[in-house]
Amino acid sequence: MGKLFRIGLSIIVGSFLLVAISTPIWAQPSDAAPDRASDEGEGPYERLIIRGATVIDGTGAPASGPKDIVIEDNRIVAVESVGYPGVPIDEEKRPDGATKEIVASGMYVMPGFIDMHVHTGGKPKVPNAEYTYKLWMGHGVTTVRGVPFDAMEWSLSEKERANNNEITAPRMYSYHRIGSGWEDREVTDPESAREWVRWAKDQGIDGLKLGAHDPDIMEAVLDEAEKLNLNSTAHLDQMGVARMNTLDAAKLGLGAQTHYYGLFESMYDDHDVQPYPYDHNYQNEQHRFGQVARQWDKIVEPGGKEWNELIQKFLKHDLTMDPTMTIYEASRDVMRARAAEWHKDYTLPSLWEFYSPSRRAHGSYWFNWTTKDEIEWKNFYDRWMQFLDDYKDAGGRVTTGSDSGFIYKLYGFGYVRELELLQEAGFHPLEVIRSATMSGAEELYKKLDEDPPFGIIRPGKLADLVIVDENPLENLKVLYGNGAVQVEGVNEVKRAGGVKYTIKDGIVYDAQELLEDVRNMVDEQAEEQGEKEWY
Repeated sequence: MGKLFRIGLSIIVGSFLLVAISTPIWAQPSDAAPDRASDEGEGPYERLIIRGATVIDGTGAPASGPKDIVIEDNRIVAVESVGYPGVPIDEEKRPDGATKEIVASGMYVMPGFIDMHVHTGGKPKVPNAEYTYKLWMGHGVTTVRGVPFDAMEWSLSEKERANNNEITAPRMYSYHRIGSGWEDREVTDPESAREWVRWAKDQGIDGLKLGAHDPDIMEAVLDEAEKLNLNSTAHLDQMGVARMNTLDAAKLGLGAQTHYYGLFESMYDDHDVQPYPYDHNYQNEQHRFGQVARQWDKIVEPGGKEWNELIQKFLKHDLTMDPTMTIYEASRDVMRARAAEWHKDYTLPSLWEFYSPSRRAHGSYWFNWTTKDEIEWKNFYDRWMQFLDDYKDAGGRVTTGSDSGFIYKLYGFGYVRELELLQEAGFHPLEVIRSATMSGAEELYKKLDEDPPFGIIRPGKLADLVIVDENPLENLKVLYGNGAVQVEGVNEVKRAGGVKYTIKDGIVYDAQELLEDVRNMVDEQAEEQGEKEWY
């Protein structure tokens, strides 16, 4: 029975059959992660030295090595060149005194990855948060921004435990929606919105996750957040975007736009609102997601004067783009997303059930998805990617987020796919890694009067690192937990890569052991649930 889910899922993806299932959205938070076991992660060490690595430092600078990285407790204290590629290293000139060494000759070291748009999952689709955390950590993600992780009290509790390394989880920053956490209060006007922001700051939130709120509410919360040094990100949803697009929100002080909502509406050419079909109903998610892509030909000329003027306006307001392209990718090729090879080993049966077509489960809008829908989404991605690349070229900050747990996207795996999509958009792999590391750290700390403590490899920074034994600049696929397919000799097929070590706060985790734990969770749930009709 342990392989039952894998067998059933293979049948689904092999024959491409879909069964409509009524699945509610998550009803309550996942169980909190268990305390970190004594044999889970080693360190921090008095003096850890990573020997002979090639370093990709996160700034956009080229890879360089061999280098020794010296870590004391949870801080990098030295990054020293120890020779030249292909030349024996003079051992007498290397830093010494290590209490622990990692021999990393031929390996690549990067700053820990930052996922700027996450949710933990929630029941019933993710029964225990340990599943999500280990998928993140197994892919080198050492910092996450929850928007939100889940309910406020639960999120802040997990944040504290993660940041104290009491659980195996990335460092957490907790952003929350307006009004969340108030037991007997509601936000009904600008003053109550300001009051909630002050209250939430006292509870320990790190920032705001906004929608496309009415302009007076948006102005009030962003003004109050500025006073309290709280950053913000927004999903400028279609129900409010007619009065609050990305440019409107940027002028009020919005920190970052997540997804694409509000961007295309900021550069309509012949309309003030999207010209929806007359029978459009936003609560029908196939309408919602099917129509949003049909904006691609309603905007100003890509690369033209008005396009570039908008870029300059966003730069003036220091707006960050956090696109999360990965989460919508199924819309342009649902077969690819549904048949992803990692589902059979890493997707919980309960999560797969949530993905399946449903008129009630958010993001499960595959009632009658057509070739025409996918063509519209491909055209939409072309424009979206061009804007992101142009914004980056003009000096704009672009970060990496995944929003996994919906639309056939799996935690960790979906994040690596986001890196690939940035390369597709025109980013050099060094720019991709910069977006995944330094840019995310800058965005998290831009409202604070301090340099980010992580995000690049430098003395004084926290020891958050990713070690992989293949060159990610040559092929980002080597970052996937199941590696990349390679052929040796004539026809010897193998998988290479996968993150080898994830280091957070100087604690060294074997990434493949974390992913093995996830595979065991999938098998155990399949054993418990037995065969289901939807298999």
